[in-house]
Amino acid sequence: MSNPSDISASLAVAHKLKVDILQALKETFVGKDEIVDLLGVCLVAGEHLFILGPPGTAKSALVQELAKRIDGRIFDYLLTRFTEPNELFGPFDIRRLREGELLTNTEGMLPEATFIFLDELLNANSAILNSLLMVLNERIFRRGRETRALPMLMVVGASNRLPEDEALGALFDRFLARVRCDNVPAERLNEVLAAGWKLSQQHATERTVISVEELRSLQQALVAVDLTPVRPAYLEVIVQLRRAGIAVSDRRAVKLQRLVASSALLCGRNVANRSDLWVLRYIWDTDEQREIIAAIVQTSVDQADAAELASAHPRAQGDRLPNAEELARDLEQLTAELERAELTAVERSAAQDRLTLLAGRSSWVAEAQARTFLETRIQGLWQRLGLPA
Repeated sequence: MSNPSDISASLAVAHKLKVDILQALKETFVGKDEIVDLLGVCLVAGEHLFILGPPGTAKSALVQELAKRIDGRIFDYLLTRFTEPNELFGPFDIRRLREGELLTNTEGMLPEATFIFLDELLNANSAILNSLLMVLNERIFRRGRETRALPMLMVVGASNRLPEDEALGALFDRFLARVRCDNVPAERLNEVLAAGWKLSQQHATERTVISVEELRSLQQALVAVDLTPVRPAYLEVIVQLRRAGIAVSDRRAVKLQRLVASSALLCGRNVANRSDLWVLRYIWDTDEQREIIAAIVQTSVDQADAAELASAHPRAQGDRLPNAEELARDLEQLTAELERAELTAVERSAAQDRLTLLAGRSSWVAEAQARTFLETRIQGLWQRLGLPA
């Protein structure tokens, strides 16, 4: 049985990652909430994320900004068709070579990094492909007789295309989750310009960072998440996906449970529920599969009950993400109902359920000022009901 104090500490770190790191990224990168949420889930799960999108959609800038908020060793490289192993893993150590030992000088290179970003991933050539596959799958670096475990938390790969041959398909397969990155709609372009200008003026000291040790503690805490309540629904979705022609291997089905557990931790829970199955929407191999997978997964997630939705990740709502103005109106309506008359026991219980649901959704509002306003209103309503916030 897990130590309750360890679980509390892990949930506190999850809250820090969610509020201080991920929410800050959402405020900086307009219209990229979906990608930020996937980065957070994969970082906690210790799994790799693939980002697909055309040039100029801020793929690199977003990942690099997250890297700046992790207090660890970062490796960031743009692959070309001519990239050589030395450029990623380091050159042979000349001093040791003179002594007859074939060892690699990995200082500042990929084998020593805790967070890795490989841009234009699918430019990988045969010279580096096998080494990359081993890095992604087994988390080890092997060169000749030299083998070492890697300290990496996760790898993010990006490309403007999907793989077209079997060798690159094997590389792509090592990325458990996939997400698209497109240009923001025209009506939000002004927000993009303002946020980009603000980011260019930001100093490193203004960024909140999270340590590698904190992130490792989150990854280790995954084993303490209870998946039992959601496993029947999880199995049902996997079977439905396979029937629809979506290839989900046993190995992949096992690993995807880490994403489910990660969603629960980021929502402040050590017990997974049906709402956490939203992560399965991001296991597509082709663009054509995205709509099919989303429909199957969302049908299952929509069966979550009120209690599960009260502590759900915002991605569980699909495209229905938390809207600060709508939440404020719902809180005003609830306030008016509480002020009208003395509540019966049934009405009081219903009000508590509604407030719990509103509190859960308000915590995921991206804009800090709006989130603080909503949380203040919610705290006042808890006090009105005579309950702790």
